Amino acid sequence: MSGSALRVTVLGSGTSHGVPMIACTCEVCTSSDPRDRRTRPSIMISFDDACLLVDTSPELRLQCLANRVARVDAVLYTHHHIDHVAGLDDLRRFNWIQDQAIPCYGQAATLERLRSMFAYVFDPDMEYPSAIPRLSLTEIRGPFEFAGRTITPIPLLHGSMPVLGFRVGDFAYCTDVSTIPDESWPLLAGLDTLILDALRKRPHPTHFNLEQAVDHARRIGARRTWFTHIAHELPHEETNRALPPGMALAHDGLVIETD
Repeated sequence: MSGSALRVTVLGSGTSHGVPMIACTCEVCTSSDPRDRRTRPSIMISFDDACLLVDTSPELRLQCLANRVARVDAVLYTHHHIDHVAGLDDLRRFNWIQDQAIPCYGQAATLERLRSMFAYVFDPDMEYPSAIPRLSLTEIRGPFEFAGRTITPIPLLHGSMPVLGFRVGDFAYCTDVSTIPDESWPLLAGLDTLILDALRKRPHPTHFNLEQAVDHARRIGARRTWFTHIAHELPHEETNRALPPGMALAHDGLVIETD
């Protein structure tokens, strides 16, 4: 890979329930199309020799096995909802492989919640008779450098909850979003590739539905837009046939190469 290229792997493209959903017999949950099987949302951004994981979903171990993930140099957290953080303990395997602590970046509220949800990791006074992840937490206060690249946080709203998208080069990832604040639009200018939240066709109070996602993608104007955080109401093939040129549903295992 050249020094200017990014490789983005969609580890999970599903909603908080995952697809298939437990005890559901709908057309998508019983589909034989492997692209209709969606684990909880996460991506890996790789460039040069660095691998940036965005969120630690409940299926992190399975996602790493399916996509042959061999290292994690840092984790970027969009927010602290359980479908984005529950796999944190699986990071300890990468501590052993790499023999070093893994830096984790997030908003102050996200890091505070991680400390409470995973107290056995972050509270040195607690006794825990097993191995624990070695992690360092860093609050995101604005753009920062990692492995020679600028990571630009994109403030978004998930209902009323402030969350973050991330931009690296001409690629941006914006999951779990229902509003793009005015001040964030310039951060999305000039994109080559965008991954954007699109939950379902019906409206939802904390996510873009498909129509809203398409409208926002048109305004952002990336060359390619992939939709993620997809519920069981959107069959992959049928939905893609109806989408505008340059837009498509993402799927688990999708690999995107971009500048």
